[in-house]
Amino acid sequence: MTVEHSAVSPAQPLIPLHCLRHAEPGPPRLTALPNGTPAWLATRHADVRQVLTDPRLDRATLFAPDAPPTSTGPNLLDDPDGLLNIDGPEHQRLRRTVQRAFTPRAIARWRPWVESVVEELIDDLEAAGSPVDVVAGLTRSLPIAVISRLMGLDGLDLRRLGHWSDHAMSTSAYPAEQVRQAMREFHTFSEQLIADRRKNPGDDLVSSLLLAAAETEGVTEGQLTTLVCGLVVAGHETTMTSFGNALVQLLSEAPQAWARIAADPADATAASEQILRAVPLSDATALPGLLRRAVTDLEIGGVAIAAGSVVAADIRTANHDPEVYPAGGPLDHFAPLGTPSLTFGAGPHHCLGAWLARMELELGLHHLARRLPGLRLAGPLEEIPWREGLLTRSPASLLVAW
Repeated sequence: MTVEHSAVSPAQPLIPLHCLRHAEPGPPRLTALPNGTPAWLATRHADVRQVLTDPRLDRATLFAPDAPPTSTGPNLLDDPDGLLNIDGPEHQRLRRTVQRAFTPRAIARWRPWVESVVEELIDDLEAAGSPVDVVAGLTRSLPIAVISRLMGLDGLDLRRLGHWSDHAMSTSAYPAEQVRQAMREFHTFSEQLIADRRKNPGDDLVSSLLLAAAETEGVTEGQLTTLVCGLVVAGHETTMTSFGNALVQLLSEAPQAWARIAADPADATAASEQILRAVPLSDATALPGLLRRAVTDLEIGGVAIAAGSVVAADIRTANHDPEVYPAGGPLDHFAPLGTPSLTFGAGPHHCLGAWLARMELELGLHHLARRLPGLRLAGPLEEIPWREGLLTRSPASLLVAW
């Protein structure tokens, strides 16, 4: 497969995501999306939570004939058949076909196996010797191994999967027609996978999804195809991004926290929650998946929002709202998180894979710190190459030593 463009840019060095400055939270204000469309921006924790939970704000009408454009190019989130872009009873009907696989109880059953995968990958890192790229060896490999096992994708060409995923999450990394072609290939793969599992069902997420869909009236073939694509991408993208960025933050700023994460799994859990809150997944003020449209006149944070308006939720700023979280000073990785962060969203579209991502991150951090307590960055922060032009940003590679 020939890849004409890369999601890695060698241009102007970028600062790590944990070093980004965030805006001061305030009342909703009128701004513009990257494509120029006007939008109301919510930044306070309470306002962002309202945007994500209020039924007077929805996703589906973003794709109505009279809706203004909201994206700069095609990507996976622009599919009207996607779970993210369906609301109300239809959304709940489709979500129910898959959500049982992602409950905390269901995810807990996977913990011993995920733990064994983490240990095997760290074995390979140690065998490769210091220094080594921890992205290729762990932060990317772990979530891909987990979602591949969960969906029964063993044997899938991982380079092919990475190609589709990067194009599905593209904002500017690839030309629009190249993205469309990759998405057509991805959908064809999904259709073929669904057809195969109908003929040869197994003990995997796709088979259980099809079984549930057959018992649920109104689920279309297009929705199933898009859902499978979304699960493949979301199943590894968030974890890969948060894990890589977590290591950059911990190894550059918090050696004491690294020692505590190694010593106590509970501290690894606490640190994971704080990192997920404090270190954003992207440079973007409001990710496309966090846009909503007002279906009626309403008020947010004392500001009148007219029906038809586009509203953007800035979770990066909301996750630092001083009315909710401690302001200033270095990150306290082990402070109890009194109010849940908004990293995984809220309301009906709360991220299905949140518990899986949490488990992978905390197990990855704990066992890596336990096995390699002297782990350190093998180069300066400004030389880290980043995956750019995508909806998320994380290290493309990260050399570490011990």
